[in-house]
Amino acid sequence: METNILLENGTNELEILEFTIGSNHYGINVAKVREIINYQEVTPVPNSHPDIEGIFMPRDKMITAINLPTHLHLPESTNKATDMMVITNFNKLDVAFHVQTVCGIHRVSWADIIKPDSTLNGDDNGIATGIIKVNGKLVIILDFEKIITDISPETGLKVSEIELLGERKRSDVPIVMAEDSPLLSKLILDSLHKAGYSNVRATANGGEAWDFLTKCRDENCIKENVRCIITDIEMPIMDGHRLTRLVKTDDKLKDIPVVIFSSLVNDEMRKKGEELGANAQLSKPEIANLVRIIDELIGM
Repeated sequence: METNILLENGTNELEILEFTIGSNHYGINVAKVREIINYQEVTPVPNSHPDIEGIFMPRDKMITAINLPTHLHLPESTNKATDMMVITNFNKLDVAFHVQTVCGIHRVSWADIIKPDSTLNGDDNGIATGIIKVNGKLVIILDFEKIITDISPETGLKVSEIELLGERKRSDVPIVMAEDSPLLSKLILDSLHKAGYSNVRATANGGEAWDFLTKCRDENCIKENVRCIITDIEMPIMDGHRLTRLVKTDDKLKDIPVVIFSSLVNDEMRKKGEELGANAQLSKPEIANLVRIIDELIGM
């Protein structure tokens, strides 16, 4: 099943692939999906994480398969022959997720995605990034980055790289960041502070960031409050591409550098970001490169 569905840039829409495990319905952003194939037998890897089912080579590239039912503590299928593999690419990783039934693809607006409250995502342990209602049923959008990081922590944000930047001077240059994950927001914020950037305003999504930017614009205090914008792509209310488009088409805001910092920065998404006017685009593990890019953009 091919998933190369085209979306117009910056419209605040996304495609959600719906799949099931048992009677539960889950979703993943199609932008993360390379392809969907029938279940294939895998080769177990000794001493690997229990949620790693094994490895296989659907073509010429070895891919790790994660048993999603096991990770979610749900019963496995009684007939794997009818199961599916969702092969993904994000954070520069190719990973397959073993699921059961693939239901279809839905085009939705980020504004229609419900952000889980603290009862579902408390203490940074939740793996639901959003919930949508489709044909009368609730579909839970899973945080696949967190699933992989929980299984293999070294694939996550490489905050230790900040130490390798050495001694740095402090800077109070104002930066606005849009990131919906509380955990990642804190890690990025702490990393930027360690790198010397002490004046970072964290917002929970593109909508919050845009509200602040337009307030600064309308009050003629842009330079005092924002000299650089860092944005994720996947966010409820307003995504990073929509935020970038709004900034770069606004006569008073368009000169502010925008850095897209997202797990979704692959060739296709990079092209979209360039068309929208993003000044730089980086994959989320590259926190030290993020600092270097900000240095260049604001003239540190």
